[in-house]
Amino acid sequence: MKKTILISLLLVVVLMFNGCFLFPSKSDIVDTAIENGNFTTLVTALTAAGLVETLRGAGPFTVFAPNDAAFAKIDPTALANLIADVPALTKVLLFHVVSGEYLAADVVGMTMLTSVEGSTLNITVTGSTVQIENATITLTDIECSNGVIHVIDTVMIPPTVVM
Repeated sequence: MKKTILISLLLVVVLMFNGCFLFPSKSDIVDTAIENGNFTTLVTALTAAGLVETLRGAGPFTVFAPNDAAFAKIDPTALANLIADVPALTKVLLFHVVSGEYLAADVVGMTMLTSVEGSTLNITVTGSTVQIENATITLTDIECSNGVIHVIDTVMIPPTVVM
């Protein structure tokens, strides 16, 4: 009898904590990017633009995240100038974010999405290649506690920003 009560109490404690000790929850979008290690420039840019807390928020968000190789395609001087220009940087970063959670299965059935920045993001699917604007999606469905990340190979620049 005492053993049954003890086991029942233990089960209640585990359920109260939603299994967090046994099954840790997913990280948010920012922490997932940091933990991945391939988004150091993106995280630096998010910090410079003051968007870290926003992307740690409840969401859900879909982020088309350029990896470090995508940022390396930009001339280093142009990239430094962009990071120094917080209003332009904010527009560029928010151009990569969509409100709502769209997994790859959703994205391939769409022709456009609206970015948080306000512009339309055009989606094209050719065979197994999915492009959003001028970027190819190279890795999909990195699920986070507040949305999803899709990795892209190019930094997308909104029409309102001149580089």
